[in-house]
Amino acid sequence: MRKKVIVIGGGPSGLMAAIAAAEGGADVVLLDKGDKLGRKLGISGGGRCNVTNNKDAAELIRFLPGNGRFLHSALSRFGSQEIIRLFESFGIALKEEDHGRMFPVTDKAKTVVDTLVGRVRELGVTIRVHQAVERVLFGEGRAAGVELKSGERIEAGAVIVATGGKSVPHTGSTGDGYAWAESAGHSVTELYPTEVPITSDEPWIRDRELQGLSLRDVRLTVLDGRGKAVIAHEGDMIFTHFGLSGPAALRCSQFVVRTLRQGKGPAAVAIDLFPSDGEDELAAAWTKAAREEPRKAVKTLVRQWLPERMVPLALRQAALEPEAVVANVPKSAWLALAAWCKSLRVSASGTLSIEEAFITGGGVSVKEVDPRTMASKRMPGLYFCGEVLDVHGYTGGYNITAAFATGHAAGSAAAEEVRSLAEGG
Repeated sequence: MRKKVIVIGGGPSGLMAAIAAAEGGADVVLLDKGDKLGRKLGISGGGRCNVTNNKDAAELIRFLPGNGRFLHSALSRFGSQEIIRLFESFGIALKEEDHGRMFPVTDKAKTVVDTLVGRVRELGVTIRVHQAVERVLFGEGRAAGVELKSGERIEAGAVIVATGGKSVPHTGSTGDGYAWAESAGHSVTELYPTEVPITSDEPWIRDRELQGLSLRDVRLTVLDGRGKAVIAHEGDMIFTHFGLSGPAALRCSQFVVRTLRQGKGPAAVAIDLFPSDGEDELAAAWTKAAREEPRKAVKTLVRQWLPERMVPLALRQAALEPEAVVANVPKSAWLALAAWCKSLRVSASGTLSIEEAFITGGGVSVKEVDPRTMASKRMPGLYFCGEVLDVHGYTGGYNITAAFATGHAAGSAAAEEVRSLAEGG
């Protein structure tokens, strides 16, 4: 039994841990409480599976705002280039899209899931689905196996917890691993949603004035209660009936949560509709257009720059009369409109719940985990990988890279540990 490694969870980190442990010579048992492996992986990247991001370790860490530095060692040994080579060795051709995102050329997550599961089977890993774990067993001062909810006990020399966080619970990520970590003496930092839509109490948001309107290439800045910028991200976004969503809003969401949790609210998001232009440039452009067509109505001129559905709100908040003739509009009014376009303020009351988030923030404290091996510093034989750790990145291939890197580190180290146990005993 000492040569056995148990991996709990069949997501990206668990699959990678099982592969690495089996390649390291361990007898591996992969347990998952669901009916199949790789469920969250199968819906990632919009169903296309963004397997990694083509950046070096230092750059990847920049896009891992949740304790990314903890992953320096793991990413240095098994980062994006190693992940790319691994998938290519499996026969999966990858392609690079915008911002370094890497996808299978098939554009199907199923290709990735089937290949990883196929490799697990090829290595002789024992796969057991519909196997919910009740608790991790400890004996003689170390992890000694698991007890299933059925009452069955499985002994092992090492246990890898790869159960994920609490986001997207229908894929099986319901936070099971946190209690097991605490039973081993670990601290679990407060959980919170990341990569999640932002909510707002703005009257025009509640009235659904812009619901469904998408904006491309805008800049969103999270502001604290003093109006100080916390973070800024550029990209696409969409207005919803409850607030803001889309890639740029999702990236900003965790900073809204942090601002409110730290008592630095009320939080707000400022939307810059024209990131490449200054206020004076916009005002000058409108002033010039007004001179060229002085009899045009204000609303007609502004429609040339803003989406039609946004014009009434813009003119109302900039105190411009829609039917006014542009010849009668002073430069100060155009400057006011430009200021609004450069900083459209949206109050941020919070975000949707952690269950509705793509990624979980918080988790098993990284201060209590060896960054080289993902081994517990509290309990020999116990390892953690993936989203159960207090580590998270942005979508775009970063979070899944962290999952693969930590899974590979945990699986490799666990195999080495059980080999030493077997040789010693």
